[in-house]
Amino acid sequence: MEETLLIGYGFAIVIGLIMGLLGGGGSILTVPVFVYLLGFDEVTSTAYSLFVIGVASTVGAGKNVLRKNVDFKSALAFGLPSFVAIYFTRRYLIPEVPEEIFTLGTEVFSRKTLMMLFFSLLLIVAALPMIKKRKLISLDSLDKELPYAKMTFQGSVIGFLAGLVGAGGGFLILPALVLLSKLSMKKAVGTTLFIIAFNSLIGFSGDVQNIEIDWMFLLPFTAFSIGGVVLGVYFSKFIEGPKLKRVFGLFVLVMAAYIIVKELIL
Repeated sequence: MEETLLIGYGFAIVIGLIMGLLGGGGSILTVPVFVYLLGFDEVTSTAYSLFVIGVASTVGAGKNVLRKNVDFKSALAFGLPSFVAIYFTRRYLIPEVPEEIFTLGTEVFSRKTLMMLFFSLLLIVAALPMIKKRKLISLDSLDKELPYAKMTFQGSVIGFLAGLVGAGGGFLILPALVLLSKLSMKKAVGTTLFIIAFNSLIGFSGDVQNIEIDWMFLLPFTAFSIGGVVLGVYFSKFIEGPKLKRVFGLFVLVMAAYIIVKELIL
C-alpha cells in the first residue's frame, strides 16, 4: 500500500507538470489515477480530482490575474452559470445516482462504469482538437457586446458535464470563450484557468457534505501537484507547445481506450 501511495504521489507531480506545460488537462490523469491505481470509488475520485485541479489551477490563475490576462466580464458571464451547475450536480445529482444502474444477464452496469465511460468520451472530445493542427482565431473583446444568453447556456452545460466527471472543464471552456467572447488567446487561457479554479473548488464544496475526505492523503497529493505545476511552467519555456499537445492528445486517446476496455471487457 505504501509503495502504491508513493507511485500515486509521483503521478501527482506528472499531473501538475501537464497543467503547467499545457495550462490544463490535469483531470485527464487525476480521475484514472484515483480510481484504478489508488482504488478510491468513483464519487470520491471525482471529488478529489476537483480539489486537486482547483487548487493547482489557482496557482496559474493567480499569475494571470497579476499579468492582467483575465477578462473578468467574460469570466463572470460564463463562469457564474457554470459554478451553479457544477455545485448542484455534485451536491444533489451525483448522490442520487444509484450504484447499480441496470443488469444485463449476470452483468451489472454500475454507476462507476457509467461515470468512467462518460469520462472516456469526454477524453476523446478533448484529444481530437489537440491532435489536429488547428488554430482558434480570436480577437480582443473590448467594446463588444457579449452574447450573454449563449454564454449562460454553454456555461451551464459545461458545469454540468464537469460535475459528472470531476474535471475543471478547461478543454471545453477555452474554445467556447474564444468563439463567444472573441478574446485574444492569451486572455482566453488566463480567463479559462480562473474559471477552472472556481469551478473545481465550488464543485468540491458540493461533495464535502456527502463524502468523508481523507485530508491526510489529499493535501500532500495536492502539494505534489502544485510542485509539478511550478516545474511545468518552467519547462514550458523550452518545449514547443503545439508538438507537446499532439503527443499528449495521442496519450489521451490511449487513456480513453484503456478505460473503455477496462470497464466493458476486463
